[in-house]
Amino acid sequence: MNTYTAIVQKVDDWWIGWIEEVSGVNCQEDSKEKLLESLKITLREALDFNRQEALSAAGSDYHEEKIAV
Repeated sequence: MNTYTAIVQKVDDWWIGWIEEVSGVNCQEDSKEKLLESLKITLREALDFNRQEALSAAGSDYHEEKIAV
């Protein structure tokens, strides 16, 4: 399980947030709890989409390597 950083902010009646490490993952909800759940769902979807897009672009002759930072 990887860990990501959610940046959250209350603006008027809304909670807004985004994932610091993954561009494009942002949400808006009427409670902090809903926001965090929406961010988790959106992050999972974005990671799955990016993974599938990378595999599709690689074609059939590739190797996967794990990289730790």
